[in-house]
Amino acid sequence: MSNVSNLSQLQNTIRQRYPSLSKRLQEVAGFVLDNPNSVAFDTVAAIAKEANVPPSTLIRFANAFGFSGFNEIKQIFQLNLIEETSSYSERASLFRQLEGDQTVNERPENILYEFTRANTLAMERLATHIPPKDLQKAVDILSEAKHIYVVGLGRSFGIASYLTYALRHLDRKASLVDGTGGMFKEQISMIDANDAVIAISYSPYAEETILTSTIAATKGAQQIVLTDSQISPLASFSDVCFVVKEAQVDAFRSLSATQCLVQALAVALIFKQQANHDKLPAQA
Repeated sequence: MSNVSNLSQLQNTIRQRYPSLSKRLQEVAGFVLDNPNSVAFDTVAAIAKEANVPPSTLIRFANAFGFSGFNEIKQIFQLNLIEETSSYSERASLFRQLEGDQTVNERPENILYEFTRANTLAMERLATHIPPKDLQKAVDILSEAKHIYVVGLGRSFGIASYLTYALRHLDRKASLVDGTGGMFKEQISMIDANDAVIAISYSPYAEETILTSTIAATKGAQQIVLTDSQISPLASFSDVCFVVKEAQVDAFRSLSATQCLVQALAVALIFKQQANHDKLPAQA
């Protein structure tokens, strides 16, 4: 099984392993690296013809990188194209073009059903795949931190904003790192070793979020990361890393599982604070 979850990771892995591949697989590697649009749009048979290799070689190439078939590699290229498309209307159009399906049922009730079904599965996966010890460690970090910095940009911004709001309602010193007024570096320059950083980012990962984690690591601050892969660029900085697999319907990914996780952390922190308060000796 491959640990690669985005196009940048896949391309870097192919480049690193290129010298060790057989001549045939090197031909495929060169084609894959040089023709991203063909890999995303063309059929496996067409790609094999363009790369001048038999289709079985594409399968061997995919297997060499931990994939069960070449279609899994195609999906990574397709997802990258979709994520780089900022317009939602263009994104939906691109998804249809990639899928070759013009018969998608667009009735609102059917769309709602698909999102509900996909998010239910994502929630069930979240409940069974998050290690309890990681949850407890994250709550302990939040409880002991002098100040908590929360960063999440792009589609993660809403989650970061909510979590900052929740932490403040728990009487925790919390700051949302959002770069308002071009003050991004100034905001994160205040982080020190007694603080905690919560970094939220999914592929494609926000450069400012990576910068925050990098600086926090140099300051010795503890870090809680919410991301989509153990090989996310944020994972290496984390004291606790939560890998959240969100639901996806057509070209659109949800954030329901992430929202559920941060709410659980906030409520668990309430009980942690109450328990600590109950342990305090009564004043004479």
